[in-house]
Amino acid sequence: MFAVMKTGGKQYKVQSGDVLRVEKLAADAGETVQFNEILMLGGDKTVVGAPNVDGAAVQAEVVDQIKGDKVINFVKRRRKHGSQRTKGHRQQLTLIRVGDILASGGDKSGVKAAIGAGSVAGVAVAAAAAKAAPKKAAAKKAAPKKAEAAAPAVEVDGVEPTNLLKEARGGQPDDLKKISGVGPKLEGTLHEIGVFHFDQIAAWGPAEIAYMDDRLSFKGRIERDDWIAQAKQFSAE
Repeated sequence: MFAVMKTGGKQYKVQSGDVLRVEKLAADAGETVQFNEILMLGGDKTVVGAPNVDGAAVQAEVVDQIKGDKVINFVKRRRKHGSQRTKGHRQQLTLIRVGDILASGGDKSGVKAAIGAGSVAGVAVAAAAAKAAPKKAAAKKAAPKKAEAAAPAVEVDGVEPTNLLKEARGGQPDDLKKISGVGPKLEGTLHEIGVFHFDQIAAWGPAEIAYMDDRLSFKGRIERDDWIAQAKQFSAE
């Protein structure tokens, strides 16, 4: 007997005893989970769901939480400054061993449902588990209020410019809106980061440009609009 089940947005044809890797589940190694989205059952008699087969389920044991093979993403900007960056990613997966395939009664088995760790339901399960923990243990693990209020760090691929300022020199910032594509809102964001003058922008190299691209959330705009050349021109005036 076999079943076609759905989890993590993918479909798997499974039989009892199969070991396979699925998108990460909110479960620990050794737990038994149940997949309730069964699209088809096969064997002596084939049953096709509409879209799921009522009462059917696949139960499996969580063997381990693992990571997939590394995937490399390489981006190169060949124009202007020739900046480039490389990112690696390993997808989080769960290794399971298929056990029983139930043609009916799955909705009454009482086995924990297999829920994706990154899904809304998975987050709700994790929140419920945390709420059920003893208050004393929760108090020990509570972070200081100051740390909770701190803003999350921005992940960037470049290097932070060394010439950022806390305030404009002499209290008079340059009119950065002269640069093509810079309006009042973007100028305000540049001030928040620490950029007030044309000569600061003119001194950026490829690494600093990559950093600012990430901070300002527009990839390649600095190079497309040639901010460096414009800043050099305005700083020389």
